[in-house]
Amino acid sequence: MKRFLSALALTVLVLQTLALAQTEVAPPSQSIPVDQGNARKARAVLDRTIQALGGQAYLNLQDITQEGRTYSFYHGRPNSLGIVFWRFYKFPDKDRIELTKKRDVIYVYNGDKGYEITYKGTRPQDAKDLTEYLRRSHYALDRVLRKWINEPGVALFYEGETVAEGKPVDQVTVMNAHNEGVTLYLDTSDHLPVKKTFTWRDATDKQRNVEDEVYDNYRDVQGIPTPHTITRSYNGDMSSQRFLTSVSYNQGIADSQFAAEVGAAQK
Repeated sequence: MKRFLSALALTVLVLQTLALAQTEVAPPSQSIPVDQGNARKARAVLDRTIQALGGQAYLNLQDITQEGRTYSFYHGRPNSLGIVFWRFYKFPDKDRIELTKKRDVIYVYNGDKGYEITYKGTRPQDAKDLTEYLRRSHYALDRVLRKWINEPGVALFYEGETVAEGKPVDQVTVMNAHNEGVTLYLDTSDHLPVKKTFTWRDATDKQRNVEDEVYDNYRDVQGIPTPHTITRSYNGDMSSQRFLTSVSYNQGIADSQFAAEVGAAQK
């Protein structure tokens, strides 16, 4: 009996000791799920980029005026000597591009409408060309940074450090609620955009296409670092290159600049 009581007392003592130890152990810290932690890292990188671009000054931009020269390429080779252009862009969807020294070929975009204006008058832009323009506009860098990342249902993915255009960059993908994605390559030193990539599938041949845009030769314009060289590629081949000679912001461009009436004479 004594042995039984001694064993029982020892068992009770062990159980009490274990219970006391469990009450004294601090609860484990709440770990952030991998996807949430990754999204926060992506958001932090994007926030740094917006600050590098001018912060609120960049976010509050209303319009852009540009002058420069643009070159087109076919299968990566230049097929023109370049055309001088003037561009007037008003956020979010009004655009006017004037070509040639005489500024006598004009393209006007307003919402989802596009027009070509020449000495022959005004006509709707070719459907294929308009579709390509609207696609590029939809995936434009300013739309991604100023609109997409704040929309409900957006998903942000930090994909680590890599190299783009010979520069060390942070790679971040932004996916909107419609499952449309844009991958940004952001300089790890100054945090400015180096490259943007998006893909889309052709409705006719079902082939997947890749479009890239590379930003270089940044200069400060009204407190906003602005790329003065912009190079576009289509499925790995250079498709166009634009060199800016003059840029200005918030000039109060009138909405009348983006008005067009089919058949009307050039203005």
